[in-house]
Amino acid sequence: MKVFKKCISLFSCCMLVLNFSFGQINYGKITYERKTNLYKRFKSDSDVKEWLKEEDKNKIDIFELYFNDTASVFKPQESNLVERMSWATNKNVVYQNFKTNTRFTEKKIWGEQFYLIDSVRKFTWKITDSKRNICGFQCRKAIWQVNDSTRIYAWFCSEIIPSIGPESILGLPGAILGLATEDGAVIYFAKNVEILKPDATLLAPKKTNRKFIQLMNLKPKLRKTLEKRNGENLCYITNLQFGKI
Repeated sequence: MKVFKKCISLFSCCMLVLNFSFGQINYGKITYERKTNLYKRFKSDSDVKEWLKEEDKNKIDIFELYFNDTASVFKPQESNLVERMSWATNKNVVYQNFKTNTRFTEKKIWGEQFYLIDSVRKFTWKITDSKRNICGFQCRKAIWQVNDSTRIYAWFCSEIIPSIGPESILGLPGAILGLATEDGAVIYFAKNVEILKPDATLLAPKKTNRKFIQLMNLKPKLRKTLEKRNGENLCYITNLQFGKI
């Protein structure tokens, strides 16, 4: 009987490993490093190289993506360290519920916290035959043609089943472990993948007394704010981090 129980236990472990090996990972945590080239990000500012030091041109931010097969949350990694150049990049928190097709975003703009609600985004990807290894997973390259002048590259892993990725980017048959703008201004790459079950409370937006704003209503609201500020540059409205993402 003891031998039989040991065989059953060994068989169960083997099946668990095989399930994960053949694309059965449907919950976990992915840690991403985001590298932002500030020279490229602020290339419209002709004086950028005068006020931005060479050693500060690449800014590194760390994010965590917790997920299961019905929901995910993408958020900056908590840290007590004093951050240099904190003003240069945004750190959004994005909750996505795939059952209700709902996306909640916490975004800070000019020091004010905004709570946005919208549907889960849809993308038109072109999957290529190009491959690369990220965190031990074989990933395929896909291309999103945003417009005539902008492309986004993604590397997705079909072993991790949920269609998830950094920020609000998804829509591929598996998790996106790498993401980059064509000019390399913003690049995300997974640094670690953990198989763990996130608590359900972690995947749901935190309760707040603030009213959620429809994403389509954000631009008019920001435009009014800018008009009060004597018509500052409106480019921020149409370029809210990672191009128009």
